[in-house]
Amino acid sequence: MHLIVFHYKSLAIINKHEEQLSSRAIHLLHYLCSMQNISASVRTTLNSMGISHLTHMQEEAIKACLATGDVILLSPTGSGKTLGFLLPLLQVMDPATSGVQALILAPSRELSLQIEQVFRKVATGFKVTCCYGGHAIKTEINNLTEPPALLIGTPGRIVDHLRRNSFSTAKITTLVLDEFDKSLELGFQEDMATIIGQLPQLNKRILTSATQSDDIPAFTGIHNPITLNFLEKESSPALTTMQVAATGKDKFDALFRLICKLGNAPTLVFCNHREAVDRICDLLNERGVASDAFHGGMEQEDRERALIKFRNGSHYLLITTDLASRGLDIPEIQNIIHHQLPHNEDAFIHRNGRTARMHANGSAYLILSEEEYLPSFVDPNIEMFDISGDTSIPDLPEWVTLYISAGKKDKINKIDIVGLLLQKGGLNKEELGRIEVLDYMSFAAINRAKAIETVELLRNQPIKRKKVKIEISY
Repeated sequence: MHLIVFHYKSLAIINKHEEQLSSRAIHLLHYLCSMQNISASVRTTLNSMGISHLTHMQEEAIKACLATGDVILLSPTGSGKTLGFLLPLLQVMDPATSGVQALILAPSRELSLQIEQVFRKVATGFKVTCCYGGHAIKTEINNLTEPPALLIGTPGRIVDHLRRNSFSTAKITTLVLDEFDKSLELGFQEDMATIIGQLPQLNKRILTSATQSDDIPAFTGIHNPITLNFLEKESSPALTTMQVAATGKDKFDALFRLICKLGNAPTLVFCNHREAVDRICDLLNERGVASDAFHGGMEQEDRERALIKFRNGSHYLLITTDLASRGLDIPEIQNIIHHQLPHNEDAFIHRNGRTARMHANGSAYLILSEEEYLPSFVDPNIEMFDISGDTSIPDLPEWVTLYISAGKKDKINKIDIVGLLLQKGGLNKEELGRIEVLDYMSFAAINRAKAIETVELLRNQPIKRKKVKIEISY
């Protein structure tokens, strides 16, 4: 009974960030719930989170991951795969064992960080470390001196650590290759093969993908896997797709009008090239429309800031390449705009997969110039969306983001920041939004109308006797 309560407290907290429930305890807990035998606090937490059941995909994924043998899980982006493979790890990792026991490889920094954040929310007591390019390798080496039970990282950075002998692979028994198709697309085959070749005790391989491949490369070592294919079963009927007609070759005016029509709803605008992302973001900001850019050519810190401001509501618009099409913690996207048409059907599916997630509604818009036609993989009968009429610029978001020059490595946590902002910054609880604490910096969303006053009140105010810089992150 003790184990079951532990799992569900953890899962209730984590569920709002990504997917849904537990492992072997699932069927038992369903029974206990029906018998009214779980504690009142657990039941209250579950109810507050609106958790009533697992998706069929999650149930099957957890069952397969706990069974003997390798697993291939095929399911669309945003369908809840992460907990499907993450929670079973709690059943196989041993708290009495010192050393890395499970390794998760992900194709991007953002996805690696997201998986780490999800695992931390579970509050299992197992140490987890995340390693990725753009992060200080000295910090990672220090973190690995006391090895985590779970190591998460991008293939290139994990290979770098293996060459440095930063950690031992002798006790790694479980490997997860998350978003494997994306890793192949980005050319990580050699790095993944190198890593897998140095895992002598590996007895469980879990591969997840949002697209189906005819052949799984031999270097994975996957043999006679349990294959779960939910690519069609989990498709969302809640997505509405429409087309927008643009006059002339430059589609920016049509994009601007569309954004004005959609108003303040969380929206991703997809482009095919980094240069287009930067250009559009600059033009929108010149017209008074708050937006941020996100693409692989940006510094890691700038990318993190852009995602943080988008998540906390300081910006409703994120202009991006296909880098944001999957694996990012950017929930509740209402609109997808294809400013530049996707190159193929897979790209179209992954972009659209950012909205209409977990049974929510969403809309996708394709902007077509006079010389463009709907791609063959798009229903030719989709309706036209009218962008004529008023072009009132959407109001600025309610929130603005504060930057604080201290983080986890400075022993600063969310409670410290909340105390500072409420006690010294003159804010009420309802004027304080989402807080995110990184290694050496933190960000807090606060009411836009109070931002300048709050920064002035906090000038020269320390946190835990540490002098920090606090400013508005524009």
